[in-house]
Amino acid sequence: MHRRTLLAGLVALPFVQWRSTLADETQVAAAERKFTALNKSKAEWKKLLEPARYEILFEEDTERPGSSPLNREKRAGLYICAACYLPLFDAKHKYESGTGWPSFTQPIEGRLGTKKDYKLVWPRIEYHCARCGGHQGHVFDDGPPPRNERWCNNGLALLFVPEGKPLPALRA
Repeated sequence: MHRRTLLAGLVALPFVQWRSTLADETQVAAAERKFTALNKSKAEWKKLLEPARYEILFEEDTERPGSSPLNREKRAGLYICAACYLPLFDAKHKYESGTGWPSFTQPIEGRLGTKKDYKLVWPRIEYHCARCGGHQGHVFDDGPPPRNERWCNNGLALLFVPEGKPLPALRA
C-alpha cells in the first residue's frame, strides 16, 4: 500500500463512519417499523430476559465465538427465538461452519426479516426474528451447496427444543 493511499483512507474514515451511522439509523428505523407483530418496549424486554440475551436480541450485541453450548448440540429439534419463542430453524439445517457460532443453511420460511448492517463499514445482511424483531445474527454467501448460505446466529438469541418435546407457548 502506498503512503498516499493510506493517508487518503485515514482522511476519509470519519466521513465513512458518519455515512454508515446515518445509513444504520435509517435501517434501524425501517426495521423497527417492519418488526411490529409483537409490540413490547425495550424496557419490557429488559425485564423478561437475562441481561446477556437482552443485549444481543435488542441492542444487537454479539457473543464471543465458541461460547455457546448450542455449537455442540446435535439432536433433532427446533431452534426458537429466545425472546418470543417463535421457531426459526430446524436442526436438520444446522451445520458446523467453523466460525464459533451456531450456523444453519436456511431458516424456516417467513420467520426472519433482513436488513443491511453497516456497523463494520462494508454492508452485511443482518437478520431478526420476524415476530419480535430480536437480532439473531448475519447471513453470508459462503455456506454449503446448494444454497451457499450461512445463517450465523448468536447462541444466546436462540433456545433449543428437542424433537418430541412441546414448544413453549409463543410469548405475547
